[in-house]
Amino acid sequence: MAKRGLSHREVTTPDATGTRVLIRDRKPRNWELLLLLGPPLVFLLVFFLYPLGRVVYGSFFSPQFNVAAYQRIFRAALYLKAFSITLRVSLLTTLSCAVLGYVCAYFLAGTAPATRQKLMLCVIIPFFLSMLVRNYIWMAILQRTGLINKLLMRLQIIDHPLELMYNEFGVLVVMTNMLLPYMILPILASLLSISGDLANASASLGASPLRTFWRVTFPLSLPGVSAGSLLVFIVSLGFFITPALVGGPKQTMISNLIDFNVREVLNWPFAYALATTLLVGTLILYFIYIRVLEGRLPRMGFS
Repeated sequence: MAKRGLSHREVTTPDATGTRVLIRDRKPRNWELLLLLGPPLVFLLVFFLYPLGRVVYGSFFSPQFNVAAYQRIFRAALYLKAFSITLRVSLLTTLSCAVLGYVCAYFLAGTAPATRQKLMLCVIIPFFLSMLVRNYIWMAILQRTGLINKLLMRLQIIDHPLELMYNEFGVLVVMTNMLLPYMILPILASLLSISGDLANASASLGASPLRTFWRVTFPLSLPGVSAGSLLVFIVSLGFFITPALVGGPKQTMISNLIDFNVREVLNWPFAYALATTLLVGTLILYFIYIRVLEGRLPRMGFS
């Protein structure tokens, strides 16, 4: 039976007593879908799409149409270098998170469920702290008079403090720490979805644990690695606090230039152009990534 805006799919299935029961699967009406999806769509329209449209519009109209801001970006070596720094730091952060995150996730997947729940607190608890507070904690650890330098000098491993801050090393360490949970969780989900029977079957055929991992476990966990890498990379492109506090002038990223143009020189059209260029570049890299890893990313639809 089908009506306008309403459709049924009838299925018969036996119950516990063996009696066949008619199950009627009803698709939601159009107004029901609108009622469910309306509020989040309005929220996205008002608080995401409209501001994003204003940013793109403001980069071209100030108040008349011109592309002077974009010409300035691509003609000045300073801004092109900032884009290259942003890309390099994001790629290195993603690589570091992928290596460390996989090791952590693999260890968590091999523990008992009760133990895993307790260890997961170590992954989740940092989210309860402000990102600004976590950056200041790392500054206390990495500075010349910080915990690491004091410990190394006390053990007489070094004679003078190491420069662990205001350089790319410090930025990578702190950004990796900030974004590591975003890598651990997808990889852990992929590892837990792999049936233990596959490893047992591989071992019964004479494969060593290392060969089983490389030929069975690792390929099946690639969707989690791909999803985590994409998430970490996109988030790291817009990092602002860590390069500003822990990095130096040579680690100026696009987000820092946007902040400078908005707060210091009040050049909003140029800040809009920087943000739009970063957005377009991110979308291009995203579609290339999806194309290259087609079939290895988790499916996001409903069947």
